[in-house]
Amino acid sequence: MTREERPTKGEQTREMIIRQSAAVFNQFGFFGTSISDIMRETGLEKGGIYNHFPEGKEQLALAAFDYSRDHTSRKLEEAFKQVRHAADRLVMFARILESRFDDPELPGGCVILNTAVEADDAHPVLREKARQAMDDLYAMVLRILSKGIERGEIKAEVDREAAATILISTVEGAMMLSKLYGDVRYLSTARQHVEQYVERELRA
Repeated sequence: MTREERPTKGEQTREMIIRQSAAVFNQFGFFGTSISDIMRETGLEKGGIYNHFPEGKEQLALAAFDYSRDHTSRKLEEAFKQVRHAADRLVMFARILESRFDDPELPGGCVILNTAVEADDAHPVLREKARQAMDDLYAMVLRILSKGIERGEIKAEVDREAAATILISTVEGAMMLSKLYGDVRYLSTARQHVEQYVERELRA
């Protein structure tokens, strides 16, 4: 990285605010998080936060959502580099989402689920963010299935849309149970079910 490409001090501060706020928002939600919570987490005064996010908490929450979504996407991309076979990637998909339950880098579980449940009709902008992120997740699983069918790794007769729905809803539903009861075993059970489903119904 050249001197010109290095982020400025202001850019570094903004990135720090987003990174540390993402963990707070993902654990306590938009409505459960105050600017005082962000101040305490970042060690900044209110003016320092508003200097980077003049529109306030909503602007910061949207940036934090993007950070959390990208964090999960990076985890998936890194995992997919380790496996090529489509069926193995579907199993890896479930394992990575399971690991999000107690991810030390970004605690709080799946940001899409958290945001969709909390925002719903109360915060349409965040709800739309969650919907777009879920669209991307669904499209990613569909691509894995489509390429798998093309390469003969996934059974040709598989209904891609149905399989994607089963895979995502199984893991996300288990994430909700694990968060509600504070117990990762629901996710572990769902991940094991996904592995069996992939082997029994999808792998060619």
